[in-house]
Amino acid sequence: MDLSKTYEYDDISKSDLQKRLARLMRICENLEIPVLVMVDGFESAGKGHVINDLSEELNPKYFDVEVFEKDEEYDKKFPFAKRFFTNTPKKGHVKIFDRSFYYKLFDDIKISEKDLEKQIQSLEKIERMLYDDETIIIKFFLNVSEKEQKNRIDQMKDSKQKSFYLTKSDIEQNKNYKKYKKHFENVLEKTNFDFSPWTIIDSDDLKKASKIMLYQMLEMLTIGIERVSTQKRDDENTERFIEDQNSIIEKLDLDKSISKDEYKEKKDKLQKEVRDVIFELYEAGISTVLVFEGVDAAGKDGAIERLVKKVDPRLYTVHAISAPSKEELDHHYLWRFYDKLPEDGYVGIFSRSWYGRVMVERVEGFATTRQWSRSYDEIKEFEKEIANHGTLVMKFFVVIDKDEQYQRFMDRVNNPDKNYKITDEDWRNRNKWGQYIEAMDEMLYRTDFDFAPWIIVEGNDKPYARIKVMEEFLDKAKAHLKKIEKNNNK
Repeated sequence: MDLSKTYEYDDISKSDLQKRLARLMRICENLEIPVLVMVDGFESAGKGHVINDLSEELNPKYFDVEVFEKDEEYDKKFPFAKRFFTNTPKKGHVKIFDRSFYYKLFDDIKISEKDLEKQIQSLEKIERMLYDDETIIIKFFLNVSEKEQKNRIDQMKDSKQKSFYLTKSDIEQNKNYKKYKKHFENVLEKTNFDFSPWTIIDSDDLKKASKIMLYQMLEMLTIGIERVSTQKRDDENTERFIEDQNSIIEKLDLDKSISKDEYKEKKDKLQKEVRDVIFELYEAGISTVLVFEGVDAAGKDGAIERLVKKVDPRLYTVHAISAPSKEELDHHYLWRFYDKLPEDGYVGIFSRSWYGRVMVERVEGFATTRQWSRSYDEIKEFEKEIANHGTLVMKFFVVIDKDEQYQRFMDRVNNPDKNYKITDEDWRNRNKWGQYIEAMDEMLYRTDFDFAPWIIVEGNDKPYARIKVMEEFLDKAKAHLKKIEKNNNK
């Protein structure tokens, strides 16, 4: 940015720019467009000052400022993006991040290029997900000269009112200014994506910096509103080329079964072993994500109940996923699942999950064709991030045939103790059996990853299915523990 240049807004007052910004934000409110503003930069660069000017005229009901202080303990317990993704704006609101997705990358001048590239790829996918979900993303980086940074640090030291703002990071950056500047330039260059570029602002003169930021906000909001309006029209397109794929479900042998005696003999032994292995995972600080999907009435909840029968209930949480609430619909569909990820050492069990996007939402038309089509890649990146954190990720898909489903539906209708399990929606879904099987086949084919594999469970015989779930869990969990132990001993 050429700061010696005369800008067309030089003769416009800051107050007028703020009012124009508020006007554009009201348009975003009416069009239900979420706006994410990231303000990053050098320490003592004036982030707080420009954020105050940026938000002064905005309706407080429709914006929030999130301050991301360093929280190493929290960041270690969860995938890194959780803290940021769960704070992304809902439709019609603006979220201003004081520090951004990138604060750890900016702060770590010793990070290797390999690790830097790996984290950038992950963050790029997250920004792309938000962008595709019609979010306007605006990224500012405040640059400050070494001399001015030193002046501000000295002023904070001498001020009782401002001294608490001063941190070790301010002093560390100024002491190693050239190293940090070189590192910042590297990160900025690598994360200057075409769909979410950085705007670098010289903040030696804070008044001028505020005006530049306000003007740039007006420019980028105008472009963003036009882009999102076009996006909304494009998303109405329902045509889609379906790739050739194997009929996975049709080829399953659903006659697999075990005797009552064999089930009784295995069940108690396996449940105790599951209890012990989950405690091992807890002691090792390894989080576990278990996904249960399948045909309606296939026995997902029964399999979950037997799996955790003897496990300390303080170590796991079962999330029964139903239709999203209004609050959840106002965010990216993965938002509510990021919020439910377990911390290290604990188990998060999902009875239905994010895969509803490419099954129920696809078949019932709750998501447009473009929306659910791109979700396969979004889910891959979501699960990859969880797995890269060291989490054990397992996905069980329980299958029964159409005749068995009908029998189970009728059992629920005729049994007062099970009647609550059957709904009109179950019967409606059954009428679309072929469409659901097609969606399930494509989902299994496209989302079976080595870091998060699908385990298909033949469910016509409930005892067989429950034993298979426990055996598969133990096999994968033990292998994961060995892998982690081997990596720790390197």
